[in-house]
Order: sequence, then C-alpha cells, then structure tokens
Amino acid sequence: MKTKKLTSKEILDILKHHRSVLRKYRVKKIGLFGSYTRGEQKKDSDIDFLVEFDRSNFDNFMDLVFYLEDLFDREIELITNGNISPYILPYVKKEIKWYETEPAVSQTHPR
Repeated sequence: MKTKKLTSKEILDILKHHRSVLRKYRVKKIGLFGSYTRGEQKKDSDIDFLVEFDRSNFDNFMDLVFYLEDLFDREIELITNGNISPYILPYVKKEIKWYETEPAVSQTHPR
C-alpha cells in the first residue's frame, strides 16, 4: 500500500469524482470518520467509512471494499448502520463527514 498522506477533503473530493461507480454499488451515502476527520491520520492509516446502501448485499459490500482499497491504495474499514457497534456510534456521529450520491430532495411544499 502507498504512503501518501491524504486529507479528509481530498478523500471526499475523490468520492465525488467516482459518484457513478458508487451508485453502481448501490451506495446511497458514504461517510468518512476516524483519524482522517480528526486530522490525526498518518501516512499508513486505514480509511474508515460508514456506508448506507440503497439495497445491500454481500457482493456489493465486498466489491465496494475492494474498489475503495484500489482507489485509495490503502486498507479500508467499511461498516454499515447494521453492523456498527452501539458503543462507538455516538463518536462516529459527532465526527462523520457525509457524501451523498444523490442530491437531497427539497422538503419545501408549494402553498
């Protein structure tokens, strides 16, 4: 694995440029958390993502892990809402930086 030190902004920008591939894997939104959002990453740090799928299956999950590892050239820790520890969830929620593959739908209604 390479040792280029990335920033959280660079990671989110890379995700944005690979939006079509993320959508192919049925990713609804993906969030960065951990050392990269706290600015504590090292050159060899893994990248932690929390992912929400439109429809999830094991193949999509594993294919996404492999794709992200190739894309960022480092280990990826990918978790879903269904498998995140309730003990770390509050900490993740405080620091997570989301990238949504679909634009948010407006909640305003005509009068």
